[in-house]
Amino acid sequence: MKTLKEKQKDAFEAIKKSSGISNAMQAPKVLKVVVSAGIGSFKDKKKIELAGDRIAKITGQKPVLKGAKKSIATYKSREGDPMGYQVTLRGERMWHFLEKLVHIALPRTKDFRGLPNTSADGMGGYSIGVREHTIFPETADEELKDVFGLGITIMTNMRKKEDTKKFLELLGFPIKKDGAAK
Repeated sequence: MKTLKEKQKDAFEAIKKSSGISNAMQAPKVLKVVVSAGIGSFKDKKKIELAGDRIAKITGQKPVLKGAKKSIATYKSREGDPMGYQVTLRGERMWHFLEKLVHIALPRTKDFRGLPNTSADGMGGYSIGVREHTIFPETADEELKDVFGLGITIMTNMRKKEDTKKFLELLGFPIKKDGAAK
């Protein structure tokens, strides 16, 4: 079975004909993967540290704690208060995470019927929302009291929504077809 990294080379041949790409330097590539998690609802410092530790286990890289940019009284947040974690993956860690996401985590999602076909943007990005981080095998099942969601953005060098979707489908991402019911 080919890995996603190996499938990326095969995707160039398939997209070359439909998109009019002739130069090998224009070959479709996954540039980076950004994983983020909001922890604004956690007020306990231990829960915040626990969330950071879990993201580090899932991604294989230490996350950066992001603070609030503005004070908002309605949300009882002050400028600089911890709001979430973010990790940018590139290289081998990125490919390892994508393999785990496509082949292990997404099939473990409850009632999973495919990724939405509307998640691609016009700048080569594809965003996925995961409701529970527990679909990843690194998370311990006995620690289910502090479940949080993840936002995963896959950045490619494609510049059209359709090309981004087609490229990710060729890599093996389970994206719903246009006529599929939601």
